Amino acid sequence: MLRGVRAWRLPYGGLEPSRTYFSRLPITPSSSGQSGAEPRPVPLSYKLLDGEAARPALVFLHGLFGCKTNFNSIAKALAQQTGRRVLTVDARNHGDSPHSPDMSYEAMSQDLQDLLPKLGLVPCVLIGHSMGGKTAMLLALQRDMAVRQFLLTNLVEADGRFVWRVNLDALAQHVDKLLAFPPQQESYPGPTLFLLGGNSEFVHPSHHPEIRRLFPRAQMQTVPNAGHWIHADRPQDFMAAIRGFLT
Repeated sequence: MLRGVRAWRLPYGGLEPSRTYFSRLPITPSSSGQSGAEPRPVPLSYKLLDGEAARPALVFLHGLFGCKTNFNSIAKALAQQTGRRVLTVDARNHGDSPHSPDMSYEAMSQDLQDLLPKLGLVPCVLIGHSMGGKTAMLLALQRDMAVRQFLLTNLVEADGRFVWRVNLDALAQHVDKLLAFPPQQESYPGPTLFLLGGNSEFVHPSHHPEIRRLFPRAQMQTVPNAGHWIHADRPQDFMAAIRGFLT
């Protein structure tokens, strides 16, 4: 599933893993609405393609066991087609980003709250697949609105042997949380697109009421002949959906 969030600002304040999510949000620092210490951000590995600074950048967030290179061809094409800056990011415990025992959505959201303002990518358009989609959802919901060959890319050779780039211990310890979604009371009022693969069952009709509650302006769009990895199965349809959402 891909989910998108447009134009957001950062304050601080269960859906199943699924398609792609886009949403519009603006980002400004704010105070956390949750009790307890905030997660400590880690310096994420990223690749930023240049474009017009006056327009919100596109930020791609990969899924579980993925990495930023999952979106390489899509990112390059959209940078050319839209003229926008495009950022691809390795989540913590994935790709070239640091390992950490904390693998919660709250921590992944905090990582982005730390990174995006530093890069001057505020506001931006978040585009997340599966785990990345739910990270984008949480980031949107936490904001106070004032106005997809992964095995090969996850194996690297070190000292004459192959090792996992992902932090399997941390992922195993948090798998239940990654498959769920943190309870949220506040909704996100901005435009949001849930892009669903026609052959995927990650988003069930029973999930729709909760989606509508949290994202009242959500659109549901189905891409025929696509599974969970829409951007890999139907890349042209995927990019067309993003361009349509940006207009």
